[in-house]
Amino acid sequence: MQAVIHIRDPRDRVRSGHPWVFDNQVLRIDGSPGPGDIVRVVDDRGRPVGQGYYNAVSRILVRLLTREFDVRVNAGFFRERIQEAWDHRERTGCPPSRRVVFGEADGLPALVADLFKDEGNDPGVLVLQTLSLGMDRWKDVLVDALREVTGASRVFERNDVPIRTKEGLDPQKGFLSEPFETRIRIRENDLIWEVDVATGQKTGHFLDQRLNHASIAPIVPGARVLDCFTHTGGFALHAARYGASEVTGLDISADAVHQASTNADLNGLGDRCTFKEANVFDHLTEASRKGGQWDVIVLDPPAFAKSRSALDKAWRGYKEINLRAMKCLPRGGFLVTCSCSQHMTPDLFRDMVGEAARDARRQLRTVTEGGQPPDHPVHWSIPETQYLKSLVLQVL
Repeated sequence: MQAVIHIRDPRDRVRSGHPWVFDNQVLRIDGSPGPGDIVRVVDDRGRPVGQGYYNAVSRILVRLLTREFDVRVNAGFFRERIQEAWDHRERTGCPPSRRVVFGEADGLPALVADLFKDEGNDPGVLVLQTLSLGMDRWKDVLVDALREVTGASRVFERNDVPIRTKEGLDPQKGFLSEPFETRIRIRENDLIWEVDVATGQKTGHFLDQRLNHASIAPIVPGARVLDCFTHTGGFALHAARYGASEVTGLDISADAVHQASTNADLNGLGDRCTFKEANVFDHLTEASRKGGQWDVIVLDPPAFAKSRSALDKAWRGYKEINLRAMKCLPRGGFLVTCSCSQHMTPDLFRDMVGEAARDARRQLRTVTEGGQPPDHPVHWSIPETQYLKSLVLQVL
């Protein structure tokens, strides 16, 4: 017999489509659900809200999987959801290396799955993250379904993330199939990237910036470009491919600098790309003081605001680098500025950039605005699914 969770939902957040039921919403629990069990959720009037998995350790007590009471949550359910996610990627023209499942936006809360495909006919490598107890319990089923839907047989687990501790789970990393070579090469926008799914950031490589990388093509021909927080060279290599005369990439990680240099050589761009280990804040401060200038500056930092409580500090950090970058651009130069902090909403991000421009005594003109590609879909009822912002701005 399924347990039933009775909740208050005064703003209709859950009834309107958000899958998270927090512990402070619970009125009472009928039954004794165990960790990860599938439970039913009803509102304070007894109306059905949906079914989801339960975890008393987490502040998110229930993560809803379906709005229906007559649907059985079993292996077939997860297979169908993964097929729907795959069909969306196929229909929207996503490249071979793609995010296959984007958690809540695909109706599979706390599940992330990426597919990395090399340049040949190989079916690719799947990288899996199960970031909640309820989803982790279905891991074997999920692996089987993902392999069946995508055709990829090699699977690697990247559950080495701190967020799992909030669910009472230990970090884990390793093979979920027979062992294989974890370093592969993939293609993005006609460039080759070397990816190591065992050691790279997150699932091995950031797949979400490909459209924003391509958006700089009109502004970089013949330009001197500074790519800050370059990581493995995302914007830097695209700038060189699109005709920049000189590209410098900065990152505080020596491993990232090495990988960016490797990727530049793989694409025959090493003669125009230089990568340096540096603190971006210090570098921009010193450059602005000395009058250093570039034609295009890219800011693609890691998430400064990892929680809502860190937002004020993050705002100051984002503003400081944007202000310093503007001071290093001539009139008519271009600033490409990004944020992957979901707590920094698009409106807050624009306000921050505008405030930095006022303090730098510069004016801005929009060239393009970007976000996430279709394999990282934004669900309108789940604000947390919208996290990536990118602005290409002319600085006057």
